[in-house]
Amino acid sequence: MNVLVCVKRVPATGGRIVLTPDEQEIDTKFLGFTVSPHEECAVEEAVRLVEAQGGTTTVLTLGPDVAQEQLRDAMAIGADRAIHLRTAGEEWDGRATAAAIVDAVRQEEANGGAFDLLLFGNEAADTGGYQVGIRVAHALGRPVVSGIKQLHVADGRVSARREASGGWEVFDVALPAVASVKEGINLPRYPSMPGRLKAKKKPVAVVDLTAPANGLRKERLRLPQGQEKQVEVLGEGVDAVPAAVEMLRRLGVVS
Repeated sequence: MNVLVCVKRVPATGGRIVLTPDEQEIDTKFLGFTVSPHEECAVEEAVRLVEAQGGTTTVLTLGPDVAQEQLRDAMAIGADRAIHLRTAGEEWDGRATAAAIVDAVRQEEANGGAFDLLLFGNEAADTGGYQVGIRVAHALGRPVVSGIKQLHVADGRVSARREASGGWEVFDVALPAVASVKEGINLPRYPSMPGRLKAKKKPVAVVDLTAPANGLRKERLRLPQGQEKQVEVLGEGVDAVPAAVEMLRRLGVVS
């Protein structure tokens, strides 16, 4: 079982986003980075499959030099090797990203490294595009199932389940296949110190890319309007108790 997992470096969930003065980039001086929660689960699922059935787990990302940090994190929990599609740091749209991944998969498989299963997160935490995995599957001519919460591989086939209204939708497809998983399919492990030390010695194949000239063009970034919050001071010490009780009555908490 040879599995390829595709991940994306994104701002840490819950981090405060600040733009550069020209509104063209995110100011990253005080911002941490990670991979999307869905993709963390995809890496964990790949590692579990290989632990159970043998084979290799390869993790791939498209991004600048610093994106190797996320590749090392994935290798620290059990991925065997990594492929870094290195860019200059500009944002790639879904179509260009999928095309670059397809080229990388074809090159790997031409060299004898055929992948039985390609795993993606259901969507990236920053753009929420939902489309890269589906585009890759279409270009490679492989079956794809998205939004997966349960996955079982046996006898050359994948049984994939996703939640539906009142129950489950169950899909049975032949390998090689593509699947995008959702957070909750498993509980990802945390990288251990021994795992991080081993990850430093694992191979990372670097492929330098140039952003395509066509495609979407960014005009500017804009932060969404924040919600206004109002605070009312009811009083200080014991003098505030009657006002607090009256507030609870108005809210219907007490009668």
